[in-house]
Amino acid sequence: MDIQTISDFRRAMRAGPYAWPGGYPVYFVTADGAALSFQAARECRREILGAIASDDRRGGWRIVGADIAWEGPLFCDHTGAPIETAYGDVESD
Repeated sequence: MDIQTISDFRRAMRAGPYAWPGGYPVYFVTADGAALSFQAARECRREILGAIASDDRRGGWRIVGADIAWEGPLFCDHTGAPIETAYGDVESD
């Protein structure tokens, strides 16, 4: 999901942390390529809304999209916590 406006972000938040259909976990992507968990986006929504309103793409809070977390490991760049993935963690050889 492309997020260009405050309405887009609010729509993504209202949709909840799981995509429908399928129930796959959703995470957010910032303009600088960072991953934010749904919980971190909820907790930091004021910063995110301000960044979207001012189109601040260098402050780290400008959300540009929401995507399904298919495989991991994937970590939230704000909290450092693992982000739940659809197929669990994939270990590299």
